[in-house]
Amino acid sequence: VQLQASGGGLVQPGGYLRLSCTVSGITFSVATVGWYRQAPGKQRELVATIANAFVINSAESVKGRFTISRDNEKNEVDLQMNSLNPEDTAVYYCFARFGLMNYWGKGTQVTVSS
Repeated sequence: VQLQASGGGLVQPGGYLRLSCTVSGITFSVATVGWYRQAPGKQRELVATIANAFVINSAESVKGRFTISRDNEKNEVDLQMNSLNPEDTAVYYCFARFGLMNYWGKGTQVTVSS
């Protein structure tokens, strides 16, 4: 199973970024996929997930700013992040749950700084 993420980088406060993750090796259409993040000195936390029925679960801190979406034809999950602030600075990890197994990508750095 491989999860390949892209789209991280440095952005100014108030800016936006889009993360994409392509998943291979599982039946993507039935998996729950999404994003977690880990800031320095903190535990990994949920950002947002989207289930096979397109049910979304997201952290309160990102509601209204981040939008998660999936494309079952491309085996891709995306995270559109708007109105970024320094508290969003973290390594973002692509995630997939298939059956009883959880899978993780390597992480992509998002830094929000002026």
